[in-house]
Amino acid sequence: MALSIKPIGDRVVVEAAPAEEKTASGIYIPDTAKEKPSQGTIVAVGAGKPEEPLTVKVGDKVLYGKYAGTEITYEGKEYLIMRESDIYAVL
Repeated sequence: MALSIKPIGDRVVVEAAPAEEKTASGIYIPDTAKEKPSQGTIVAVGAGKPEEPLTVKVGDKVLYGKYAGTEITYEGKEYLIMRESDIYAVL
């Protein structure tokens, strides 16, 4: 996927995974009760800092904090822009 957004510095653009539609036991979750997803796929990365290059790359699946980043809508899709330090783990 070619995204024309180019983050600056140590920031990355993440496409959040869709929220769970039903529980493990099969109960459907209404839209008002769904939690924000805390994982997603990196779709764009910045250049990093000169003394600290980025350790993540486009296509990595990552875990991040529940309230991490800034939500944006670009070409009808929802994305998060966050610092690399807001990412907890690469899956």
